[in-house]
Amino acid sequence: MKTLKQILTYLIWIAISLLLGIVYMRMVLGPNHISDGGVWYLLHLFYDYALFHIGVRVGAVIALLFILLDIFLLQKMLKHSIKSTVIRLGLLLLITALVAGIHYVLEKVIDVI
Repeated sequence: MKTLKQILTYLIWIAISLLLGIVYMRMVLGPNHISDGGVWYLLHLFYDYALFHIGVRVGAVIALLFILLDIFLLQKMLKHSIKSTVIRLGLLLLITALVAGIHYVLEKVIDVI
Protein backbone atom coordinates (compact mmCIF):
# COMPACT_ATOMS: atom_id res chain seq x y z
CA MET A 1 0.00 0.00 0.00
CA LYS A 2 2.88 2.36 0.76
CA THR A 3 4.35 1.81 -2.71
CA LEU A 4 1.02 2.51 -4.38
CA LYS A 5 0.66 5.75 -2.40
CA GLN A 6 4.18 6.82 -3.38
CA ILE A 7 3.49 6.08 -7.07
CA LEU A 8 0.27 8.11 -6.91
CA THR A 9 2.12 10.98 -5.24
CA TYR A 10 4.79 10.98 -7.94
CA LEU A 11 2.11 10.87 -10.65
CA ILE A 12 0.59 14.02 -9.16
CA TRP A 13 4.00 15.72 -9.07
CA ILE A 14 4.60 14.66 -12.70
CA ALA A 15 1.24 16.14 -13.73
CA ILE A 16 2.14 19.42 -12.01
CA SER A 17 5.54 19.40 -13.75
CA LEU A 18 3.98 18.84 -17.17
CA LEU A 19 1.53 21.66 -16.52
CA LEU A 20 4.42 23.96 -15.53
CA GLY A 21 6.22 23.05 -18.76
CA ILE A 22 3.17 23.91 -20.86
CA VAL A 23 2.68 27.19 -18.94
CA TYR A 24 6.33 28.06 -19.55
CA MET A 25 5.98 27.44 -23.27
CA ARG A 26 2.84 29.59 -23.29
CA MET A 27 4.92 32.40 -21.80
CA VAL A 28 7.67 31.88 -24.38
CA LEU A 29 5.37 31.63 -27.41
CA GLY A 30 3.01 34.38 -26.29
CA PRO A 31 -0.71 34.60 -26.97
CA ASN A 32 -2.20 33.13 -30.11
CA HIS A 33 -3.09 36.03 -32.43
CA ILE A 34 -3.87 33.80 -35.39
CA SER A 35 -7.51 33.94 -36.47
CA ASP A 36 -9.34 30.63 -36.61
CA GLY A 37 -10.83 30.96 -40.06
CA GLY A 38 -9.59 30.03 -43.53
CA VAL A 39 -5.97 29.31 -44.32
CA TRP A 40 -4.84 30.63 -40.93
CA TYR A 41 -6.36 27.55 -39.33
CA LEU A 42 -3.23 25.58 -40.26
CA LEU A 43 -1.00 28.10 -38.45
CA HIS A 44 -3.31 27.84 -35.45
CA LEU A 45 -2.77 24.06 -35.43
CA PHE A 46 1.03 24.48 -35.59
CA TYR A 47 0.89 26.90 -32.65
CA ASP A 48 -1.15 24.48 -30.54
CA TYR A 49 1.11 21.58 -31.53
CA ALA A 50 4.26 23.47 -30.57
CA LEU A 51 2.72 24.65 -27.32
CA PHE A 52 1.73 21.15 -26.24
CA HIS A 53 4.58 19.11 -27.75
CA ILE A 54 7.49 21.24 -26.57
CA GLY A 55 5.74 22.09 -23.29
CA VAL A 56 5.40 18.42 -22.43
CA ARG A 57 9.08 17.83 -23.19
CA VAL A 58 10.14 20.71 -20.96
CA GLY A 59 7.75 19.44 -18.28
CA ALA A 60 9.24 15.95 -18.55
CA VAL A 61 12.72 17.37 -17.91
CA ILE A 62 11.37 19.27 -14.90
CA ALA A 63 9.67 16.11 -13.60
CA LEU A 64 12.79 13.99 -14.05
CA LEU A 65 14.98 16.47 -12.19
CA PHE A 66 12.41 16.83 -9.40
CA ILE A 67 11.95 13.09 -8.90
CA LEU A 68 15.70 12.48 -8.83
CA LEU A 69 16.20 15.24 -6.25
CA ASP A 70 13.26 13.99 -4.22
CA ILE A 71 14.44 10.38 -4.14
CA PHE A 72 18.09 11.05 -3.43
CA LEU A 73 17.87 14.17 -1.25
CA LEU A 74 14.48 15.21 0.07
CA GLN A 75 13.15 11.87 1.31
CA LYS A 76 16.09 11.58 3.67
CA MET A 77 15.74 15.12 5.00
CA LEU A 78 11.97 15.73 5.19
CA LYS A 79 9.11 14.00 6.93
CA HIS A 80 5.66 13.81 5.34
CA SER A 81 3.78 16.94 6.38
CA ILE A 82 2.30 20.11 4.95
CA LYS A 83 5.64 21.90 5.44
CA SER A 84 7.45 19.27 3.37
CA THR A 85 4.84 19.58 0.60
CA VAL A 86 5.37 23.34 0.49
CA ILE A 87 9.14 22.82 0.36
CA ARG A 88 8.72 20.31 -2.49
CA LEU A 89 6.47 22.74 -4.39
CA GLY A 90 9.06 25.49 -3.92
CA LEU A 91 11.77 23.16 -5.18
CA LEU A 92 9.62 22.31 -8.19
CA LEU A 93 9.22 26.01 -8.99
CA LEU A 94 12.96 26.53 -8.52
CA ILE A 95 13.71 23.68 -10.94
CA THR A 96 11.24 25.19 -13.41
CA ALA A 97 13.03 28.55 -13.20
CA LEU A 98 16.39 26.80 -13.66
CA VAL A 99 15.18 24.88 -16.72
CA ALA A 100 13.65 28.09 -18.13
CA GLY A 101 16.95 29.93 -17.62
CA ILE A 102 18.93 27.18 -19.32
CA HIS A 103 16.42 27.11 -22.17
CA TYR A 104 16.73 30.88 -22.59
CA VAL A 105 20.52 30.75 -22.65
CA LEU A 106 20.57 27.90 -25.16
CA GLU A 107 17.94 29.51 -27.40
CA LYS A 108 18.79 33.23 -27.31
CA VAL A 109 22.40 33.58 -26.17
CA ILE A 110 24.21 30.56 -27.60
CA ASP A 111 21.64 29.95 -30.39
CA VAL A 112 21.79 26.18 -30.18
CA ILE A 113 18.06 25.48 -30.10
